[in-house]
Amino acid sequence: MSLSLFWRIFLLNAAVLVVATVLLLLGPVTVSAPVVLTEALVLTGGLGAMLVANAVLLRVGLAPLERLGRTMRTIDLLRPGHRLPATGQAAIADLIRTFNAMLDRLEAERASSAARALSAQESERRRVARELHDEIGQTLTAVLLDLKRVADHAPPPVRDELHQVQETTRNSLDEIRRIARRLRPGVLDELGLTSALKALTREYSTGGLTVHRDIDADLPELDNQLELVLYRTAQEGLTNVVRHSGAHTAWLELRRHAGAVELRVRDDGRGISTPHEGAGIRGMRERALLIDADLTIGPYPTGGTEVCLRAPLRNETS
Repeated sequence: MSLSLFWRIFLLNAAVLVVATVLLLLGPVTVSAPVVLTEALVLTGGLGAMLVANAVLLRVGLAPLERLGRTMRTIDLLRPGHRLPATGQAAIADLIRTFNAMLDRLEAERASSAARALSAQESERRRVARELHDEIGQTLTAVLLDLKRVADHAPPPVRDELHQVQETTRNSLDEIRRIARRLRPGVLDELGLTSALKALTREYSTGGLTVHRDIDADLPELDNQLELVLYRTAQEGLTNVVRHSGAHTAWLELRRHAGAVELRVRDDGRGISTPHEGAGIRGMRERALLIDADLTIGPYPTGGTEVCLRAPLRNETS
């Protein structure tokens, strides 16, 4: 019958004390009054040996619990897969197995809830993009036509002012269309991932930033969810380059490896020592979990920052 942790610790301490008592009773050591130096040294040495033996036994017995405590303090559900080996005595091994089972349930529930949340987010983005394009875009287009009609019949001073209003309205219409494309890129649905990434790099190659792209021509057919995760990761990576890196050049690479497709976004900016886990990075990690992908973010060896997403191809790894 296995003993509980309490009784194991109690029996270890009791064994040490019993051994020490037996040695004191049967050994040649005596205690005088007053205590002489040699007797004090012998007793002190015995006490020290008893404490060391007790510490060693407790260290060996409680080592699996210490490892479990460290894991519990550092566990991150956005970096799944870390499990402890069920070592130690029966009670401790059962505790570790229970903890691993709890992590399995939490990671499964986290992935399921993240999938529902991201699906709802994409649906809302699609709805907002459609309303921006169809309703507000059409309204501004009608305003432009009305302004042109009025400007054609207006006197010259008023016509010049109306042309300025037309230009402002046209710029607003272009910005609304750009926002709608970022919310839900129609080119991704219509022409596929390669064309969408090309359009994305052209869009971000402004304001002093040059984005180079290198996309394999022989990419396999990818499912819709994988394409969307790759596109959103590239979009967030380039957005972080523009906002935080101070870079002049960025590179976007999409390559096929054995049984996987790999996306890399890097820049020549100031770089980061440890990535700040803001909403953007956490969003990338949650999307990576949906397709069982590995996401790494860190400094590039020659400077700048690199985002790497390696996603398995389900039809090749199944």
